[in-house]
Amino acid sequence: MNKKVVILGGGNGLSTLLRGLKQFPIDLTAIVSVSDDGSSSGILRKEFNSPAVGDIRRVLISLSETEPLFEKMFNYRFETEGYLNGHAVGNFLIHAMSDITGSISEGIKALGKVLNLKGKVIPLTENSEVTLVAEMIDGKIIEGEHKITKEESIIKKIYYKKEPEITKEALQAIKKADLIILSMGSLYTSIIPNILPQEIKTELKKSKAKIMYICNIMTQPGETDKFKVSDHINKLNEYLETRQIDVVIANKGKIKKDIIEKYATLEQKDPVILDKENLKNIEIISENLVKVEEGTIRHDTLKLSLAVFTYLLK
Repeated sequence: MNKKVVILGGGNGLSTLLRGLKQFPIDLTAIVSVSDDGSSSGILRKEFNSPAVGDIRRVLISLSETEPLFEKMFNYRFETEGYLNGHAVGNFLIHAMSDITGSISEGIKALGKVLNLKGKVIPLTENSEVTLVAEMIDGKIIEGEHKITKEESIIKKIYYKKEPEITKEALQAIKKADLIILSMGSLYTSIIPNILPQEIKTELKKSKAKIMYICNIMTQPGETDKFKVSDHINKLNEYLETRQIDVVIANKGKIKKDIIEKYATLEQKDPVILDKENLKNIEIISENLVKVEEGTIRHDTLKLSLAVFTYLLK
């Protein structure tokens, strides 16, 4: 029987990881944060009085085994002068199926059959009012994930305006997991939102599964400036409270100087340094995970997924 792996995250990081993991014999479940309130997702949240579905769309496609043309259609964004401009077709399909089936969770299940998913996709919550709030280091309070990501000040702490009710499927998945992964991605706006709710904390505390964190390769302005691997771990452990991360996968590969300079100048991002000397009571898996595509740094998904699968076989 395949090991049950639960991945918590959001954004491009989660979908990138899943594209690699689905190639291995693993029972995958992705729990997706749904607090995005920007662009198409934000507009449709107001229109349909629902949580955000943009990250769910990305995850569905990353786990799907369908024709490439269907994937292009699912991710296609309209280019018009009117209301539909910028909206992704897949977002509408998720909302349509949710209306037909009666809930976001059931809509995702139904679409999953059409897309022939290599795993399960579960929204963290179905609450339409889920709002992320950040207290900045200068004391400013920012409401809404989109505004938080645009704010130039440094985040001090993050929380929900109102504690969301967690889907039963998410809690059950954690309860049955053999391994729980916090994926790479925006630390404060994609990863930590999944471990903020008390219901999630309680299940993580009770779980006997190891908790693995896949660390980012680059820092993120306003969120993790100057963060080393240990800083990411310490911040996550702070929010996890009594339950701590057991194992981390981090990049040890070198990045070409010209690429580093480009990121530092254009995006204010720097490589995340693997500081083993500051990592205590945690298993470290270090690999060369750097993959550069058209000048953009990404995780090498196959190398990363192989590292995860190898750990599962131990």
